[in-house]
Amino acid sequence: MVELKVKVGSKGQILIPKILRERYGINQGESVTIEPASEGLLIRGKPSPDEVMRRLKNHVEKIKTMATEEPKLGDLKKTYLEEEFEEERA
Repeated sequence: MVELKVKVGSKGQILIPKILRERYGINQGESVTIEPASEGLLIRGKPSPDEVMRRLKNHVEKIKTMATEEPKLGDLKKTYLEEEFEEERA
């Protein structure tokens, strides 16, 4: 694995080298995801369409395993999407 040193600017900004931006599909004006990891920070560019589909399929399978009976109208009345993401971070 190649390591590149970059300087952190006065506002906490870093410059991602062009070769890495191109390799991981990070373009000007787009957002990236920064995630804490055991070795440091993980910076992710936008996921590929295949990655999005894989995540969606995994999510659907996870939901299917949680359901014990057919859903009924109103079951999700007091459910908030934010709660699901908070559980994944814990």
